[in-house]
Amino acid sequence: MGEKQNIMTYEGLQALEGELQHLKVVRRKEIAEKIKEAREQGDLSENAEYDAAKEEQGHIEARITEIEELLKYAVVVDEEDGEADKVRVGCTVLILDVEFAEEMKFRIVGPMEANSLEGKISIDSPVGKALLGKKAGEDVAVETLDGDVVYRILAIQKN
Repeated sequence: MGEKQNIMTYEGLQALEGELQHLKVVRRKEIAEKIKEAREQGDLSENAEYDAAKEEQGHIEARITEIEELLKYAVVVDEEDGEADKVRVGCTVLILDVEFAEEMKFRIVGPMEANSLEGKISIDSPVGKALLGKKAGEDVAVETLDGDVVYRILAIQKN
């Protein structure tokens, strides 16, 4: 069985590539310097700075490997593809919670980019799944633990 594709926007791809570049160029150099300084302090068996630097190096290398794996299977969605009047990856959607008359704005993104604090929801989330392919004016029901929540799509903006 093949690896799962990592669906993302071009913006998400750029963010991962930027983070990878920063880790490889800047952070690796910083950690190498910390390790060098810690070694110069003498006995490594009781050197907390050395242990901390080596642990940090391990975290950085693990993140580099993780990002490289994500990029290896990245599928960048062309935000211009698809019907402009339908919800798709990369667009911003203004919705209304019908019961509470509360408006919310979300950007629909791939799972790796999702960040509710930034208003980015994944296509794999219940709301994301319910919205995909729908048009402005349509109502969608999202199943939650407390029952269905109905949202009305007010507007779809391409980014």
